[in-house]
Amino acid sequence: MTEIFDNIRKLYRFAHPCPELADYIEFFSESSAEETYQYAGDNRFIIKMFPSWTPTCYINLGQPYRLSVGATQYQIQPSTDVLILRNNIVERHNLPTDHIFTIKFFPGGLEAILGINQAQFSDQVVRLEAVLPASLINRVKQLADFSERVQLLQNFFLSQYKKKNTNAYYVDVVQKAIGIYGTGNLEFTSSQLANELSTTNKTIYRYFTRIIGTTPKQYFSTVRARTALSAYVTDKKQFSPYDHGYYDMSHFYKDVVQFTGKKLIESVR
Repeated sequence: MTEIFDNIRKLYRFAHPCPELADYIEFFSESSAEETYQYAGDNRFIIKMFPSWTPTCYINLGQPYRLSVGATQYQIQPSTDVLILRNNIVERHNLPTDHIFTIKFFPGGLEAILGINQAQFSDQVVRLEAVLPASLINRVKQLADFSERVQLLQNFFLSQYKKKNTNAYYVDVVQKAIGIYGTGNLEFTSSQLANELSTTNKTIYRYFTRIIGTTPKQYFSTVRARTALSAYVTDKKQFSPYDHGYYDMSHFYKDVVQFTGKKLIESVR
């Protein structure tokens, strides 16, 4: 299965965070054994995910699986729980018996809640104990119900979020810039975003590299590619590259290759 081209979400149960955390956590999810069996039966399968710069935690409640992050492969054992930044193409090699609990943060979410800078995690698979207390992870694994796991983690994140975060201002500026870009302004340059936020291009650049771990240009190029490709897959006939800040279709096709590693004709079924 390939993200955007396939509905990979159908394999999971989802829960949205409470309002206090909604700006920083995109969702909690957990593998659905029933949905996975309907899709894969008893066969192994691969889920391919494209860059998003969204720190993602995988708590392993089941069998070993394999992660490919860029060109590097990692064997994840049943006792191993990890975090990845998703700044590169990621492939998860699954078994039908896999059971994985996921926490997906928005860019800057780790910093806002836990005071942990995500930029240090580029191109890595990090042991989750470096981010969350081992005792908390063990408690999550001992619970039998998805909703109980969500509540436990949410309570923990709320307790941490209420503590003073010295970098909250930087996170706020970055999130405002992302919000402006994402609401119909995909053609905006960093300078235009800086004007919207009454700051300078240099400041926006510094905040993005500090909080997210990449430049505004690279991050927004990823956002534009994801948004445009999703629109193209949803309705090819109504798709216009100009709506997404592209010069023409060839410009869009070139971006798809850079984003997915494949030509569009190879990816669309």
